[in-house]
Amino acid sequence: MAQARLWQKRKADAGWSCIRWPKKFGGRDASAIEQVIWGQEESKIRPPATMLFMVGQGMGGPTMMTWATEEQMLKHVPKMASGEEIWCQLFSEPAGGSDLAALRTSAVKDGDEWIINGQKIWTSMAQYADFGILVLRTDPTVPKHQGLTYFYIDMKSPGIEIKPIKQMSGASGFNEVFFTDVRVPDSQRLGEVGQGWQVALTTLMNERASIGSGGSSAGFKTAMKLANDVFIDDKPAIQDPSVRAKLADWYVQEAGLKYTGMRSVTALSRGEAPGPENSIGKLVAAAKTQDLSSFAIDLMEQAGIAWTPGLNDADNMFQSSYMSVPGFRIAGGTDEIMANIIAERVLGMPQEPRMDKGMPFTEVPTSTT
Repeated sequence: MAQARLWQKRKADAGWSCIRWPKKFGGRDASAIEQVIWGQEESKIRPPATMLFMVGQGMGGPTMMTWATEEQMLKHVPKMASGEEIWCQLFSEPAGGSDLAALRTSAVKDGDEWIINGQKIWTSMAQYADFGILVLRTDPTVPKHQGLTYFYIDMKSPGIEIKPIKQMSGASGFNEVFFTDVRVPDSQRLGEVGQGWQVALTTLMNERASIGSGGSSAGFKTAMKLANDVFIDDKPAIQDPSVRAKLADWYVQEAGLKYTGMRSVTALSRGEAPGPENSIGKLVAAAKTQDLSSFAIDLMEQAGIAWTPGLNDADNMFQSSYMSVPGFRIAGGTDEIMANIIAERVLGMPQEPRMDKGMPFTEVPTSTT
């Protein structure tokens, strides 16, 4: 944590953190392509724990620069860039599944404050966060997309309880977050009351862009190297036609992701906001990485089940990826949600029928009614 904050602060002081952001917010007014080049170069040195700052820099900052007041932005956005503030995203809920608009955590107005009660789940880095962005139900009597309001909150506020979720990889990156009579001032609202869905879409588009563009160490090049290092029937695995076919598939997928990402960079360089096409990268990348990691473990045969570094090729890179990547098929929207977004908003196909369309949220059937 200390190393990550120090690295982020040094970058910010030198003008190399969030370089596309305006200078007054800690950036350098650079272009989208310059941001890509910087990211490529920085990745070569494996900087410490950059994931800690992903929500603030990839989602919170862009959302604030679209919806916040000048005072709100000047107070928080530069600290996101410098690493002085770590942010988390409080969207998903146990009863909502993949339907964000079905959230039930409530906010009731009390003077100049709102009182929050409910629960969020799958919140990455909540245990480290200084602030969180969250969507709450402020009016249950209107259709579900219309009764939401967007806030940001101090994660040290009284009434917030954070419980880590143990993952099969051994990590605890996700958390449950409980709210009991938590108070948040109305001055920490983004957008108008009832406009939370529109604000949340800004966050989600930026989230999918950041997840979809994020690379993985377990990719085509590492799989290619493994196929040259391990043997099948006393020959390098690379000589096996089925292995070569798999490698070709992953090469094509990575090339497609690369050029899809370039289209997004082009759009950003024109001043356009991230769009629904970023769901393509997120959908393809997570499934590809899971498939590739599983195949690589099989290539290692018995050594593939070893978890101790040094006992298999690639020092557990594929094992670690295989254990963690299922979470990325949920984070930022499940595969099914991504497929629907691509179908409806990219390809222009008809929407799936919704039984609750236009229905007041209080009348939507639940498992208990």
